[in-house]
Amino acid sequence: MSNQNNKAELTVENSSFHAENFRRRTRCTIVFVILIAAFAVISVININSGNVHISVGEIARAVFLREGTEKNMDIIWTIRLPRIIVSMLLGGALALSGFLLQTFFENPIAGPYVLGISSGAKMVVAVVMIVFTQQGIRVTSFSLISAAFIGALAATMLILAVSQKIRNMAALLVAGIMVGYICNAVTEFLITFAEDSDIANLHVWSQGSFSGMTWTNVAVCLVVVGVGFILIMALSKPIGAYQMGEMYAQSLGVNIRFFRVALITLSSLLAACVTAFAGPISFVGIAVPFLVKGAMGTSKPLVVIPGCMLGGGVFCMVCDVIARLLFAPVELNISTVTAVFGAPVVIYMMVSRKGLR
Repeated sequence: MSNQNNKAELTVENSSFHAENFRRRTRCTIVFVILIAAFAVISVININSGNVHISVGEIARAVFLREGTEKNMDIIWTIRLPRIIVSMLLGGALALSGFLLQTFFENPIAGPYVLGISSGAKMVVAVVMIVFTQQGIRVTSFSLISAAFIGALAATMLILAVSQKIRNMAALLVAGIMVGYICNAVTEFLITFAEDSDIANLHVWSQGSFSGMTWTNVAVCLVVVGVGFILIMALSKPIGAYQMGEMYAQSLGVNIRFFRVALITLSSLLAACVTAFAGPISFVGIAVPFLVKGAMGTSKPLVVIPGCMLGGGVFCMVCDVIARLLFAPVELNISTVTAVFGAPVVIYMMVSRKGLR
């Protein structure tokens, strides 16, 4: 009799387990479908809207058949499509960078902008832009990304050193803000001695914007972000183990030292790519991973990583549309818009404490 009861209990538990898994898979699938649909809609709105209105039919012919007036083809293929693709890639890169930093520091408010990592990248990029321009050296995408990576890595190392002494979340946040202020102060000091033309270029770039993107930028971003995404997906199992605790990850054979170096390197590289091409962009790295995990109802890296990539891209594309159109022909800098939507999410995380576990 007892054996029959045990079998019945096991059957109920198994059916309940399978039902829960089915609900989670369904929920994740729905989120991905919504994000893909949102990407398609926002892409059309991005191409459709602006100083020159282009109908949906003309967009379809230009994109899929390469047919249309010379003016429309030039606007779509030279100006708007590169901007859309770069905003998608860099938005996803920011969200992934934030997810890696949150995993590394075990802190939900860790992000490349809040922790001063973007400011460190900005500082070194400013140095390179000023020095190279004054010496008559051409500034390339490789030199900008390399400079931003060095700055991001230096700021990350500084925050890492501080985090060893400070375990309090609020204190770590303040330390990151202070690092950002220091880097911004050094940047402003350097700009004081720059040429007027350099100051204008640096000011536009430092405000954050996806405007002026070219297919060369698209190619470089695609390589850097694509390789970063593949490597992060390859680390999804160790990340999942690390989320359960460092000792648990070690018990499963994860090389903690190598793993931590990989997380810092990849997060710095992604943040550097964003800063090099679009300038510092705020709050995306914190808000998007929190929203994606909440929408999917899981923290499993295997689904959260592609979710962050897609969610961050859609988030930045929406913000870019608003930045372009809200006060057209005047264009807002992208950080202004991302802060308007991202900062309330961070405040909600702090107040509700849902994201602080």
